[in-house]
Amino acid sequence: MPVKIRLQRHGKKAQAFFHIVIADGRAPRDGKFIEKIGTYNPTTNPATIDLNFEKAMTWLHNGAQPTDTCRAILSYKGVMYRNHLQIGVAKGAVTQEVADAKFNKWLSEKDAKIQAKIDGLSGAQQEAYKKRMAAEAKSKEAKAAAIIIKNTPPPAAEVEATPTATESSPEAAAETSTENTEA
Repeated sequence: MPVKIRLQRHGKKAQAFFHIVIADGRAPRDGKFIEKIGTYNPTTNPATIDLNFEKAMTWLHNGAQPTDTCRAILSYKGVMYRNHLQIGVAKGAVTQEVADAKFNKWLSEKDAKIQAKIDGLSGAQQEAYKKRMAAEAKSKEAKAAAIIIKNTPPPAAEVEATPTATESSPEAAAETSTENTEA
């Protein structure tokens, strides 16, 4: 019975969610499986992978063959590298302490890369939010200025320049008659 480590699809259309399972190679994709060892959610950024490290190591050691995608996931989480180091320990090429030290160093570097990506994404989101808020503030100011221009009455200087019937006081008539005689 060829045993495979593969993905089993769940979730809705365009919102895929996968279980990482150990299954017989002849079983259907979403059919019968032997054991579930983790989950994989590619819709998040970075992708969310929850994996039982020890079970994956046990199944790899027992000869289960991962599919290409599962091999990439196992490699991303360090299972393949750990398996490689354990084979070296079994052959006597390195000691267990050296293998553990190499793996811990690799794991800390990987965690730093992942955290840098998460920080970069959150920083980019914050910058985009600030730009959107600044653009929205500018558009609100422009709309407010347009409303003020629309709702303000014409300036008083234009009203004084045109004579009206209400200005029939004798002083106004005297001022207009003296201006005509001077001209």
